[in-house]
Order: sequence, then C-alpha cells, then structure tokens
Amino acid sequence: MKLYAGVTDTDWYSFLRKLQPDEVNFWQPGGRTSFKVLTPGAPFLFKLKSQYNAIGGLGFFVSHTFLPLSVAWDIFGLKNGADNYSQLLKKILSLRTDTSSFKTDPVIGCIVLTNPVFFQDEDWIPVPSDWTSSIVQGKSYSTEDPVGRELWSKVNYTLAKYEFYKKEEISKSQFVLDDSFSPEFRKVLTHVRTGQGAFRIIITDAYTRKCAITGEKTLPVLEAAHIKPFADSGPYFINNGILLRSDLHKLFDSGYMTLTKDYRIEISRKIKEEFENGGEYYKYHGKNMIVLPQRSMDQPRSDFIEWHNQHIYKG
Repeated sequence: MKLYAGVTDTDWYSFLRKLQPDEVNFWQPGGRTSFKVLTPGAPFLFKLKSQYNAIGGLGFFVSHTFLPLSVAWDIFGLKNGADNYSQLLKKILSLRTDTSSFKTDPVIGCIVLTNPVFFQDEDWIPVPSDWTSSIVQGKSYSTEDPVGRELWSKVNYTLAKYEFYKKEEISKSQFVLDDSFSPEFRKVLTHVRTGQGAFRIIITDAYTRKCAITGEKTLPVLEAAHIKPFADSGPYFINNGILLRSDLHKLFDSGYMTLTKDYRIEISRKIKEEFENGGEYYKYHGKNMIVLPQRSMDQPRSDFIEWHNQHIYKG
C-alpha cells in the first residue's frame, strides 16, 4: 500500500484542526501539476513544516482536480482552511509567481481528502529517517518497505487513540481498492466516508465537466445531484449521482424530472399544470442523456433510479 506525506501549511493545519471538518481541500497554489501518487482511499499524511518536522495527522485521498479558486471556495468553503475567500486568495497569490494574470480567480490544484484526523501536539509522529530538508512538496512511502511499514504502523496506532475505529462501519466502501491494499487497511476504509464536497468533485470529473443532459460546460452552474438523497440513506457513490445544470438539478430534486433505467429523460406534466410553462424543459423529454461516465460501474445505478421514480418523481 502506498501512502504520501505532504508538506503542510501551518496556518491551514491549525485552522482546520480547530474546525474538525469531515473533509478538506489540500490545495496547491499552482494549477498545473497533477497529483498521481495515490489511488483513492490511500492515506495522505500531514507533514508539518521544518520547525515542527512531524506528522500531525492524515486524510484519505479521494481525487485530484484543478478548479478556479471561486469554485473551490463554493464547494469547500471553510474546509479550504481559511476564514473567507479574500483571505484564501491572498494566501494563494503570496505563493504564486504568476500574479500578473488571474489575480481575482486563479486556478489551483485541489487534493480532496476525506475523514481527516488532526493529532494533538503530544501525538505528533516524528518524520521517517529518510526525510530530508530538500523535500519541498512531499514524499511517497510503501508498506512493502521497512520505513513505510513502520510509519503506517505508528499512524494506525495513533488513529485508535482518536476513536477512529469506533465509528459505525459501512457495508461497502465507496473506494475501488486495488490489490496493494492489505486486509488490515481495508478494515480501516470501512470507517471512511466521502463528504459532500468530495462527491461534487468526483461527479464533476466523472461527467467530464459537462451537464449530463445539456452538455453545458460552465463550471459554476454545474452541480452534483443525488439520485437517492443523502437524507434518505443515499450514499456518496458516483453511481448515485448525476452532474446537472443548476436549474435542472432543482427540477430533479423537486420531482419535476427523472430518468428511466435506460437513461432517458422524463419531464413531469406537473410543470405545465402548476406553472403554465415548461417549454424549455419538455424539449428534453424522451431523449437520452448525452453525457455518461466512461466506466459502466460509475453510471447511474438502476435501483437508485427506481427509488427516485417511486419516491420523488411527480409523474
């Protein structure tokens, strides 16, 4: 199993340790370099800067993407590690060299982490023996190697102190686990849940940043719709979500629109009956969704669609 120790901004860490959120955006000030080190579900450790030189906690990797700062703020808000948008923007620009362009809304890298745990000072873990001062961004480790195995053992032991394993287990992980994950770590992931912000990110990227019905690509108006709502025990799985333009999302959640199991769109007659309008939406009735996730396992699941038809759709 791979894990990664990322050099962590002290202000970001301190702010979020007080907040104790269910997910975080471990942002990168530049918007060019992809993060491809970890597979979903793998541990991302918070390596505090040189004055502390310790591991101060961790989160579990969900995905990496690039977003305009305004969109990242809309999705994660305080979970970006700042009190407000202006403060975050100032921080980002102080770390960039290309401040002459996109000053008001720069594109940043977003490493999305779920279920973060922030250790108290007395539980900080010393950095591994092979850590050097020349490491600027971070370093990957493997539990196949002695150093990585020892590091994960210490982290895993510390997690138990934070009642991490007292969380209610879920029957099926939302992460697709490869063979590198040990049985012990698979047990860890039964306690890990994807949050709302992470859900929006993975849905947005699964649908290649296009509305599933209209093909609209204007990112600020695209939203991740649950098929079976979270309030009704709908999970944050990709196959329980659709990327929709904001007005279509409202119609879907309100029952004025639904899907069939073969991904055709149905528009309720109630729009015309209740609002004496709806021409903009009836043109989609009977048509297939034009965008679907590439992987069949990520496409809307039939039982979630059936639930929406029975419990939400007005007919």
